Amino acid sequence: MDEQQTIRKKWDKRHADAEKAPIAAEVLQRNLHLLPERGRALDLACGLGGNALTLARQGLEVSAWDISPVAIERLQQYAVEEGLGDLSAEVHDVEINPPQPNSFDLIIVSYYLDRTLIMSLIDALLPGGLIYYQTFTQIAVSATGPQNPAFRLDDNELLRLFTALKLRYYREENVLGDITHGTRDVAMLIAEKT
Repeated sequence: MDEQQTIRKKWDKRHADAEKAPIAAEVLQRNLHLLPERGRALDLACGLGGNALTLARQGLEVSAWDISPVAIERLQQYAVEEGLGDLSAEVHDVEINPPQPNSFDLIIVSYYLDRTLIMSLIDALLPGGLIYYQTFTQIAVSATGPQNPAFRLDDNELLRLFTALKLRYYREENVLGDITHGTRDVAMLIAEKT
């Protein structure tokens, strides 16, 4: 079994859990007011599609990509149940086939980190396009998220990865202050291509 098949099996197993439901990332939930009124959006590494469903409900034409056929099948069922005809979910390996340049008005990535794709994501945005990004940080107060530090952001790394774009929103609380409050273990960013 090759590495891609192993990864796909891992995620298929995780997404087959009937107890799990699609939930939009906090960066999206907190910032719906920054979304464009219309346009093409991509939920990259979408999992069960909480972000994709939220974007489609807001009137955007949404593509949702994930390596897991199980996740995509479940997302397609949710979209049909809600009558979200502007949501297209497909099995898609972004490491092999990243998004094409100038394709999307908005890209959202949550809990997926492949630093080699960052420039492709920036290139895939149309002028004025937004990227919403949220993922785990290495400095954390809980054991939630991947154990491998390669899949977690260094302090302020998300800012550095998107310096080519205009920053519109950023949150990374680290271990500052009362760690029992706030948003911990993640960094969130919204940036605009000008």
